[in-house]
Amino acid sequence: MSEPVYLDYAASTPVDPQVADAMDACLRDPDAMANAAATHWAGRAAAARAQPAREQVAQLIGARAGEIVWTSGATEADNLALVGAARFQQQRGRHIITALTEHPAILESCRSLQAEGFQVSYLSPNGAGLVEPESVAAALREDTVLVSLAHVNNELGVIHDIAAVGAICRTHGALLHVDAAQSAGRESIDVKAQQIDLLSLSAHKMYGPKGIGALFLDAERCRRVSPLLHGGGQERGLRPGTLPVHQVVGMGMAAELARARLASDPPAILALRRRLEAGLLALPDVQLNGSPEQRSCHIVNVRVGGVEGESLRLGLRRFALSSGSACAAESGEPSPVLRSLGIADHLALSSLRISLGRGSTAAEVDALVAAVDATSQRLRALAPA
Repeated sequence: MSEPVYLDYAASTPVDPQVADAMDACLRDPDAMANAAATHWAGRAAAARAQPAREQVAQLIGARAGEIVWTSGATEADNLALVGAARFQQQRGRHIITALTEHPAILESCRSLQAEGFQVSYLSPNGAGLVEPESVAAALREDTVLVSLAHVNNELGVIHDIAAVGAICRTHGALLHVDAAQSAGRESIDVKAQQIDLLSLSAHKMYGPKGIGALFLDAERCRRVSPLLHGGGQERGLRPGTLPVHQVVGMGMAAELARARLASDPPAILALRRRLEAGLLALPDVQLNGSPEQRSCHIVNVRVGGVEGESLRLGLRRFALSSGSACAAESGEPSPVLRSLGIADHLALSSLRISLGRGSTAAEVDALVAAVDATSQRLRALAPA
């Protein structure tokens, strides 16, 4: 196999053909060309196109349609959830809890809030990369108003016990925000049962278009946050701007397909992940980063000893994979997530995040294992690290 192989589904997924068809039909519909906020017949037609999508996304996570706010993606949803909720709740308290292993959208939002006078507790993971519910409980203070924790970590793939954290936050009275960009369509999500107050989603992580995401706000617990943008009354005044109806339609269809395939996609991808792990971990000096059990179906993160990271990735250049979060890919620095696990910088730099999806095959998995074996042996022979 010599053709390029895509193994970076955690960074972005291809648009499902049914999603593309739904978006194309919307773009070609003359009745859907208007601004959905307009009150004339054309505006109502555009709004009618968008409304079912809100229900489709809500059904994926066990919410109600009126609890979904459209955003430009999970990054904006994370910012709106953290900054918006913290500012709105600041009369109650100015303390926030998150983890060192969170996505940059969370960490940078927290740093921005610190500049405004908020206090943030950054929890360290255990050796398996997990933030335990007991750690969250121990960090809670009387003035804690918000806890933010990813459902599935975007680099390690480990799954946090969100239901347990939700129960702790609910007892305390703090809001719980969950970044579900990696778990939607791969893990079961029920915002009511798991006691989640705010939840971020991204269409392009679940075979939808880029440029559209959503934020769930619990209608009883968190009816409002302070908006980050100003200029219109769209989305209940929480996120002004003309609604991109075709993108909304695309995200709705992606959510509907994800819900329909929740019983079939994860088991098939999990079988491939186990095949990949078995092959990689049988190679000399290759070790798994993160929990071997409490993990999502699609992400494998391994460190390859005795090689230089940039040379390793150059040798694997026909495989689209990464060494960490796509949002931090150009920094050239070791992954902060791997550093927080106590992994040495040289091993963090020679780590690979491989993520699988609907289009992945056993042949691609086997080809990657063979390439990692051949490349690592060649590099160790040339220049032992």
